[in-house]
Amino acid sequence: METPAGFQEIAHTADWELYVWAADLNTLLEQAARGMYSLMAARLQSSPRQRRGFEIHYLDNESLLVSFLAELLLLSELENLGFDTFDLQIESERLIADLSGAPIESIAKEIKAVTYHNLAIRNTASGLEANIVFDV
Repeated sequence: METPAGFQEIAHTADWELYVWAADLNTLLEQAARGMYSLMAARLQSSPRQRRGFEIHYLDNESLLVSFLAELLLLSELENLGFDTFDLQIESERLIADLSGAPIESIAKEIKAVTYHNLAIRNTASGLEANIVFDV
């Protein structure tokens, strides 16, 4: 039986693909972030803890998902930060993210970009699901 929320790596020919599912959009975004960090084999230092916040204005749920993950990739590249605590609020076409994390100790595999390739957030009987393809 499938858990209420989670992520799973899917075999993909050239890039990496991640299947995520959750009861709602906030949790889907969080699971997508956790799954992306898992694909990267990112390990965070135990301290110092860091907080970051940002807003994303979006047109649809797919653009929100890509923009959210792209922002996390940018923070990992520019500030060497990864996040494990997500406070996400979605208002009309705007995400307000308050994140807590730490400096990245190591990354085993690098992700270049989040793509729109075959991206669709689908409604299911238990919530939402999506497949996300990452350029590596």
